[in-house]
Amino acid sequence: MQQQTDDMEVPLLNDSNSNRQKSQAQERDGFNHQQKDSEGSMESPNLEFEYGDMDNFTVELSELYSYTEEPEFSLNRDYFEEDFKNHVKGRRWMELSMEEQRVYVMRLLDALEVTDRDKRLKVARAILYLAQGVFDECDTEADVLYWSRHNVFLLYDMGIFTALLELLSMEIDNNQACSSAVRKPAISLADSTELRVLLSIMYLMVETIRVETEGDSPERKAAREAFRTELGSPLYNGEPFALLLFTMVTKFCCMNAPHFPMKKVLLLLWKTILFTLGGFEELQELKVRMREQLNLSPLPEDSIKVVRHMRAASPPASAMELIEQQQQQKRGRRSRRSAFVDSLEGDSPYAKKQPLVKQDSLDTYNERDPFKNDDARDEEDDPEDVDSGIEGEVDPLDRDVIIQPPPPPQLRPPTERVSFPRGLPWAPKVREKDIEHFLETSRNKFIGFTLGNDIDTLVGLPRPIHESVKTLKQHKYVSIAEVQIKREEELQQCPMTMGEEAVEETPAEILYLGMLPSLSQYVIALLKLLLAAAPTSKAKTDSINILADVLPEEMPITVLQSMKLGIDVNRHKEIIVKAISALLLLLLKHFKLNHIYQFEYVAQHLVFANCIPLILKFFNQNIMSYISAKNSICALDFPHCVVHEMPELTAESLEAGDSNQFCWRNLFSCINLLRILNKITKWKHSRTMMLVVFKSAPILKRALKVKQAMMQLYVLKLLKIQTKYLGRQWRKSNMKTMSAIYQKVRHRLNDDWAYGNDIDARPWDFQAEECALRESIEKFNARRYDKNQNSEFTPVDNCLQSVLGQRVDLPEDFHYSYEMWLEREVFSQPIQWEGLLQAQ
Repeated sequence: MQQQTDDMEVPLLNDSNSNRQKSQAQERDGFNHQQKDSEGSMESPNLEFEYGDMDNFTVELSELYSYTEEPEFSLNRDYFEEDFKNHVKGRRWMELSMEEQRVYVMRLLDALEVTDRDKRLKVARAILYLAQGVFDECDTEADVLYWSRHNVFLLYDMGIFTALLELLSMEIDNNQACSSAVRKPAISLADSTELRVLLSIMYLMVETIRVETEGDSPERKAAREAFRTELGSPLYNGEPFALLLFTMVTKFCCMNAPHFPMKKVLLLLWKTILFTLGGFEELQELKVRMREQLNLSPLPEDSIKVVRHMRAASPPASAMELIEQQQQQKRGRRSRRSAFVDSLEGDSPYAKKQPLVKQDSLDTYNERDPFKNDDARDEEDDPEDVDSGIEGEVDPLDRDVIIQPPPPPQLRPPTERVSFPRGLPWAPKVREKDIEHFLETSRNKFIGFTLGNDIDTLVGLPRPIHESVKTLKQHKYVSIAEVQIKREEELQQCPMTMGEEAVEETPAEILYLGMLPSLSQYVIALLKLLLAAAPTSKAKTDSINILADVLPEEMPITVLQSMKLGIDVNRHKEIIVKAISALLLLLLKHFKLNHIYQFEYVAQHLVFANCIPLILKFFNQNIMSYISAKNSICALDFPHCVVHEMPELTAESLEAGDSNQFCWRNLFSCINLLRILNKITKWKHSRTMMLVVFKSAPILKRALKVKQAMMQLYVLKLLKIQTKYLGRQWRKSNMKTMSAIYQKVRHRLNDDWAYGNDIDARPWDFQAEECALRESIEKFNARRYDKNQNSEFTPVDNCLQSVLGQRVDLPEDFHYSYEMWLEREVFSQPIQWEGLLQAQ
C-alpha cells in the first residue's frame, strides 16, 4: 500500500514520461472514487448561521401551523365574514375606526360565553382570523403582519386572552373528550379542533406582543410589560400560566388526553417562558447586574459576542485524505528545488500557477500556533519530538487525525499571513479551589505541612511559587453559584443567627415554586416527547403518538399527498425538538442564575431520567443530513399561502425543497441539546463518566463535521471534559482535536485535561458525589419551601397551666371508646410505685 501511494504521488514535473502519467491518472481516479463519501463531508461549506432566541418572526408564525391545517385558513375567514356582514354592512375591517373595531371585538367577546359548543367554536375562529391579520383584505405579506399586530394588541386590550384562558381550562377538564379520544383507534386533526384554535390565538398573542418593533407606541410598550407581568405572576388559579401548559404536557404523556395538540402546547410553553423570564441577551444583562450586587468582579468578556465572532474549523480528516495530504507535503519538500529550476524553463506546472494547499483539519489558526515564536518552527524536526510518540508511533490508517508539520512557506498564499487573529478567544479562569490545591501541593513538597484553606501565606515557598500564585490570583474568577452555595451553607449552619432569608419574588422564583411539587413529572414528560420526536427513534406500539395534530381525517391516496404528509410529519417532529430543547435550556439557565440549587435540582432530574444517553442517541445519526434537511414547502407556509395563489405542487418541487444551505431550526436544536449536555455534566465527574461509558467521543467527533463555530465549540467542550478518561492512545490519535480544544475552549490554568492526572477522577467517589449533591438540594428545598420542616425552631410553651388548659380536638369515636381505653390501658395495668421511687 505504501509503495502504491508513493508511485501515485510522484510529482508530475517531467512531461516526457507520458505513460507514467497515464497510469498515474488512472490510479488517482480509483483513489478519488474511494474518497468520494468522506470528501463530501470534508468540503462542506461554512454555515452562515447566527444563533439567537428564535428564528425570523415570519418563520416562527408559520411553524405554528401544520400543512394539513391549510384548509382551515379559509374556514376562519368564512366564519368571520359571515358574522361581520351581519353586524357591519357594506364595509371592511380595515375601513372601521378604532372605536368601531373595539365595539365589534366586545361583541365577539360576549358571544364566546354562549353554552353552545359549535357557536363558541365559530366565534373563536372569527377571533383567530383577526389575529391572523384579516389576510383576505391584504395584498402583501407585510400587510398581513401589520394588521395581525394591530389586531393582537386590540384583542389583548379588550381582555380576550383571559376569556380564552377560561375556555382552555374547560377543554383541558373535558373528560368526555378525553375518554372518547382514548377509546379511538386512530386520532386525527379533527379530535383537537377546539384546542388548536384556542392555542393558536394565544400563541399569536404571546409571540406578537413579545417581539418588539421600532415603531411601537408607548401604549404598546406598556401593554407588553403588563402582559409579561400577567403571564409570569400566579394570577391564573394561583399559579403562572406556564404551569397550566406543563399540566397539559404531563396529562398527554400519561395517555389520559392523547388528542392534545402537543406541538402547539410546546411552542406556546416555550414562548411563554421566553417572554416571562427573558432570552439569552437578557440573561447576560441579568448576570452582569447580579455580579455588581454581590460585589464580584465584572465578567471578563461577553460570551455571546465572543461566540458570534468565532470562526468555524474544518472537520477531522479521513485516513485517505491524511495519506494524500502527507504525500503532497513530501512531494512539495522533494521537488521544491526542481520545480524552481523547471519554472525558469517554463516546463513545470509551477510556472503557471501555485498549487492550492488544503487547510489543516480542525486547525482554526492554520498559519501557525499563536503561542510559538519564530524559532520554534525550526525545532519541530528535533529528534526528541519524534521520539515522544506524538507523530511517529501510530500508523496513519489506524488514526482518525494526524498533526502534520506546516507546508513550506513558499506554497502559502501571501494573504493568509495577516488574515487570522492571534491569541485565544477566552480569558482564562481559576477557581479558589484550584489555588488551594496548588498551594497544598507546593507546601507538602517544600515545607512538609499544609495550612488548610489559606491562600495568602507564602512563607517558606520558593520565588517561582510566589509568581505562580500571583498569576493564578490575577485570573481568579468567583461565580455567582459559589457565592450562593457559601450563603446556603451559612444559613444551614446558623439558622437562628442568620435569620430568615429574604427571597426576591422574581419570575423564575415564582415559576420554580409552582413547578417544585411535580418537577420530576414535567421533566420526564418533556424527555418522553423529545425521544418520540428524535429522528433516530424507532416506532413502537407503546410509544407516545405525537402526530395527533398533523394527521388528516382521510389518509392520502396519491403519491403526491403521501410525499406532502411525509414532509409535514418530519417538519412536525423537528419543531417539537426545537421547542423542547430551547425550553429546557432556558429553564436551566434561568434557574442557575436565580439559585444554583434550583438548577441542580432540574439537572439531577434530567440525569436520572436518562437525558444524557437520549441526547447522545439524538446525535448518533448522519448529523449533516439532519442539519441540511429540506422538510419545508415554502408555498404552504403562512402568511405566503394566504396571500399568493397556490402553485401546482409536483413531486419534483417537493423533493427539491427550499434553497437554504441548512435548516435553521435543526441547527438551533442541535446547539441547544449540546448546551444542555454541557450544563448538566460540567464539573460533575460522575456524569462525565457517563459520557465515557456511553462512548460519546466518536459520536461527538462526527458532529464536528458541521462547520459552524458555536456548535463546534460546545462539542469540543464535551470532548475536553472527558479526555482525561479516554486514555493516552486516544489523545495521541486525535491530536488535531486536542489542538482545536486548546484554541477554542476556555482555559483553566491548573486543569491538566490533556494529561489525565486529575486527582478528582477517582471512580469510587462518583456515587458519593451525586448523593452529597442530592442531600444539599433537599436541605435547600426544605429550608426555603417546606415550612413544616421548621417546626423544631418554633417556640415551645413550658407553662403547665396553659398547656393543660389548651383545648384538644378529639375524634368522634373517642367519646364512645374512651371508657374501654381507660379500663385497658390504666385501671387494669398494675403500677409498681415502689419501683418508680427506687428508679428515682
